[in-house]
Amino acid sequence: MQHSAPPLFRQGVPALVKLIVCLSISIALMLIDFRFKALDPIRSNVNWLLRPLEYVMMMPRNMYEAASEYFTSRGTLDKENQEMKVRQAELSLLANQSEFLLIENQNLRQLIDLQNQVPFKTLSVEILFNPPNPISQRIVINRGSADGLKQGSPIANDSGILGQVVRLYNHSAEVSLLEDRDFAVPVQVARNGLRAAVFGAGRGNPLELRYLPVASDLEVGDVLITSGIDGVYPPGFAVAVISRIERNADKNSSNVFCVPIAPVNRYRQALALLYDPQWDANASTATNKPGSPIINAPGRRQTRARGMQ
Repeated sequence: MQHSAPPLFRQGVPALVKLIVCLSISIALMLIDFRFKALDPIRSNVNWLLRPLEYVMMMPRNMYEAASEYFTSRGTLDKENQEMKVRQAELSLLANQSEFLLIENQNLRQLIDLQNQVPFKTLSVEILFNPPNPISQRIVINRGSADGLKQGSPIANDSGILGQVVRLYNHSAEVSLLEDRDFAVPVQVARNGLRAAVFGAGRGNPLELRYLPVASDLEVGDVLITSGIDGVYPPGFAVAVISRIERNADKNSSNVFCVPIAPVNRYRQALALLYDPQWDANASTATNKPGSPIINAPGRRQTRARGMQ
């Protein structure tokens, strides 16, 4: 008795044969293409036909990548630009601080030289601030009675007199500057020894040389130095230079205007002159005879200002 094949097997045999035939043809075409490059023209034509479709299909992705790269680059550039601005500001600040420290160092060296030249004690001081008073011309320094500072002590730098201590505390003091109204300093003309007094006339106004007759031997450019007759200021320190003379023959008087020699509002460091006339007057006046040159002396300048001769 014969047994027939199952229907599923009978249906699957032709499909298997077809699969084997297709695989054989595919392998044969692959071998022919690999060996003889027979399908390159067909592949090139198909690629040419499909390229526009591929471009259209890839356009959304390309647009997304381009936009993402643009915004990423823009954000990176903005961040780098901001960092460079901050760095530039820091470098500018460092440059300004370096210049400030250089000027301060030069001023300190000059004050040290002055300390080594004067024959009496000095005390280094630093200007803290200006009191909130628009009328008076005063400053507050960081030294007081606890540091040996005295009421009335002169304040000077390497150029000359700046002012005088008018109010004293334990660790600070208030100094009245030359420009303060009615602030007075006994002076003498370095050129001829003529004695007078310089008075302040208020902030922004020139100093005044008062109580001199019209025939006084004064010239524009004469340097005024401390006379030392008051026992407060050591003699020979530069105070001011005559800038303008107005003579009134009818009243036999002269209006003499001066400008301070020391830079009042420039540096923060100065010296307090602890001058005692009983012990220091002889040593101070030994090299300061009337009419003698005062060039290269501490806190002094030439007998006539440069550019006014």
